[in-house]
Amino acid sequence: MQKMGWLGAGAALLCALAGFEHLQDVWAAGGPAPAEGGPYRVLAPIESGNLQLFPVVRADGKAAGETPFLTLDEGFKSGEVEVTEAGRAAGLVRPRGGPVRPYRGDEVNTLVLVNHSKRPLLLLAGEIVTGGKQDRIIAKDRIVPADADPIDLSVFCIEPGRWTGASAGFGAAANAPAKSFMVQPEVRQQAMAAQDQQQVWNSVRGAISNMEVAAAPAAMGSGSGEPMPRTLGTTSYARAMQSTVVSEKVDEAAAPAIEGREQVLSKLREEHAVGVVVAVRGEIIWADLFANSDLLARYWTKLVRSYAAESLAGGEDHAAPTVADAQHFLDAPANGTETSEGEVGIYRYRDLKSDRTETFVLESLLPGTGYDVHISKMKLRGERRTPKPFEQEQPQIYR
Repeated sequence: MQKMGWLGAGAALLCALAGFEHLQDVWAAGGPAPAEGGPYRVLAPIESGNLQLFPVVRADGKAAGETPFLTLDEGFKSGEVEVTEAGRAAGLVRPRGGPVRPYRGDEVNTLVLVNHSKRPLLLLAGEIVTGGKQDRIIAKDRIVPADADPIDLSVFCIEPGRWTGASAGFGAAANAPAKSFMVQPEVRQQAMAAQDQQQVWNSVRGAISNMEVAAAPAAMGSGSGEPMPRTLGTTSYARAMQSTVVSEKVDEAAAPAIEGREQVLSKLREEHAVGVVVAVRGEIIWADLFANSDLLARYWTKLVRSYAAESLAGGEDHAAPTVADAQHFLDAPANGTETSEGEVGIYRYRDLKSDRTETFVLESLLPGTGYDVHISKMKLRGERRTPKPFEQEQPQIYR
């Protein structure tokens, strides 16, 4: 994909906005409804190279009003949220509803989080915290009450090559909001659906390999006739994404949705958009939906850059999906099993499994809420760009 300049990004933005307006005109003229009783309605996509983002609105035109939640990045920036290795937590941690227990030491799949804020903290699966002995990602969506006791936070490692202290605590993956990101859908799927550390490590390795290929220089290898790959020199997903060559590629892929961010978000707010359906190389793979347009806007850059990272990978191209295809993906029922967990009076987290998709729903139970805060729906892709297993011995689960 050639680098898209300002004019190219602007043209793509105008096309996307024109698509919104055209679709709105069709509905106003009495055209066919895009959904048959479903709660959401899909709009024309924002397109860039291998990436398509279909904005989603509530079919009834309604959404939750102002939400009380603090995001993880906002909490790190204000200093109201602290995350540390389990072994560094002072004293005892009292899990809500569980017994008091001491921590025996640092653990790969556990961190301790404290929310000092007067607002409840919203955490999304796939959000990255960097520092400590390894970079980690949040394992599941959850809500942490305002000014709560320290909690036991389930995480997955996304830096298998390190188990040494880089810092006492953790912070956001990016210092600047414009460079914010979370892990891409392929890695999120392993954390959320597979819930397996080894598969998360494998997907991280595959993602970094794809980044290296996408960022490879044009220079040819010595006498081989093949491009010489660039080695990013890290096993850390976050550091790979922060590298200049990868960051530029991600920004290029995300340009129409990011370079004109305020215009895009203004139009999305006007349409009362609450989420997006994501297609890569013509394949619909994911959807993220929120309670309202404000939450979508606050996570916009973080999400779009993660989708853009996914679009860097090679693979089979498919015919571009239509609005009807994206609508069908959202409306397809989950006819499999359902499980749920959570904390009484705080949140409920449901997992709905079917043969081809898996949907995760985070519902707030806090006073004055009682609505779905975030929904993730993924296409299960067991055979799609499956990374090769690690050739090296994997770190053990340290305790």
